[in-house]
Amino acid sequence: MKVAGLFAGIGGFELGFERAGLKSGLLCDVLPASKAVLEARFPGVPFHQDIRKLRSLPSDVEVICGGFPCQDLSQAGRTAGLEGEQSGLIGEVFRLLGRRRVPTVVIENVPFMLQLNGGKAIRAIIDEFERRGYRWAYRVVDSFSFGLPQRRERVLLVASRELDPAAVLLADDKPLTRPTTAMGTLAHGFYWTEGLTGLGWAVDAVPTLKNGSTIGIPSPPAIAMPDGRLVKPTLEDAERLQGFEAGWTSPADSVGRASKRWSLVGSAVSVPVAEWVGKRLLRPGTYNVLRDAEFPLVGKAPKAARFDGKRRFSVTISQDPIGVRAKPLSQFLSTGGEELSLRAALGFLTRTRRAKLRFDPAFIKAVERHVTGLGGALPPYPPGSQMRKVA
Repeated sequence: MKVAGLFAGIGGFELGFERAGLKSGLLCDVLPASKAVLEARFPGVPFHQDIRKLRSLPSDVEVICGGFPCQDLSQAGRTAGLEGEQSGLIGEVFRLLGRRRVPTVVIENVPFMLQLNGGKAIRAIIDEFERRGYRWAYRVVDSFSFGLPQRRERVLLVASRELDPAAVLLADDKPLTRPTTAMGTLAHGFYWTEGLTGLGWAVDAVPTLKNGSTIGIPSPPAIAMPDGRLVKPTLEDAERLQGFEAGWTSPADSVGRASKRWSLVGSAVSVPVAEWVGKRLLRPGTYNVLRDAEFPLVGKAPKAARFDGKRRFSVTISQDPIGVRAKPLSQFLSTGGEELSLRAALGFLTRTRRAKLRFDPAFIKAVERHVTGLGGALPPYPPGSQMRKVA
């Protein structure tokens, strides 16, 4: 199959698809840094800078793929929905399908799109596919179950006029048990942004790698190691956490500051996730209709669903298609990580004092020891607050 990669970023979809046996026939992305990476990593593949100026797709393209911009769909973004200036770019996909109905389309985005505006965002997308004669299936999957120590949930949607999308996305299900908190035994990843609610953590994994804060600051996560150290993964390890080889984004250094590469990595599609989809596009599985349930007419959309050409169904299935557990996060880092700065540790600790998210007290103690070990003073708790334990 020939693939057109739209909103290609650094080629997560395209690399995964090529590993599965598909071939890139066109690449498109508006960012100069992405162009530098794509032209270096996919030499000879035709490149277009702006999807809005792309008149049509090559006649031999059988698959469109793309993680369309999520700024307006992310819970942390502007929540403007499909009317947003960036996320509305998916309309360009439908414009191109109006020129030629490419047999199969694969798109990726954040899970918040399933509940944004009462589920209207995802319903608008599937309405458009149905009007064009496509069957579809979508599913929330987690990169953690693809051998990557990163908790990264994303919606994958396959729409096709030729194959059964349910046999691609919904044929595999191997639920994977998530590890529970074990300070001193497992590494624990955490992150924070400039607001009070932008906090998160994960056990034996990093939380979702981000494309940066809303004020343009790179947002690498931090990690509490079993031995008590607080470190940051290197950029090369962040690339590996997405399934790329270390140094994959280095061509971007030629067109901008190195910190831009963090944003590129955080926006990418996890490579092994794309590889799984690619393999199923070439060799569909078998969908078990006993998973079908009623699709809600209004409100928040289910985490998995399908359309068989006549009816929509909610689907009962896990976020783990293949259930491959990664090596422990503490062993995954190639260099052991870079020490977390005092400023960063204080920024995180101050937010935990005021946030509603609850952390294990042993984890908070580890952050406090890091702060005092670097000569910092512990921030006070706001009046009336209490230390909360994880349930």
